Amino acid sequence: MLNNETINKIAAGEVIIRPVSVVKELVENAIDAGADQITVIVEAGGKNRITVRDNGCGIAYNEIPLAFKRHATSKLSTIEDLEEIGSLGFRGEALSSVAAVAKVQITTRFENEEIGSQALFEGGGPHSSAGLRL
Repeated sequence: MLNNETINKIAAGEVIIRPVSVVKELVENAIDAGADQITVIVEAGGKNRITVRDNGCGIAYNEIPLAFKRHATSKLSTIEDLEEIGSLGFRGEALSSVAAVAKVQITTRFENEEIGSQALFEGGGPHSSAGLRL
């Protein structure tokens, strides 16, 4: 039986083929969040760092861990919902896949929250310092 780390990396391989795949997934998330300004910074072809900044609606503090779980999506409740998808991303794989193969720091402020949040994910799960309020 495969361990969780191996399973996560196999799943990540389905979504994250090259650094450009990470950029694509994160930009699609930004667009789905209503962003109309997106900045992408890539260092060393994406091998050292990829930064995506946007002015989308953000992620609520209590939903950050859920956003990094595999197959977690608010866009599907039933199989029939697949016919009604009107967004770029819906599988709930992007963030969990990136976190399975890289260290991911998210800094976000949900549009209805006064303060932002920052979390760190690595190896497919939250880092011990995850969940800081800014």
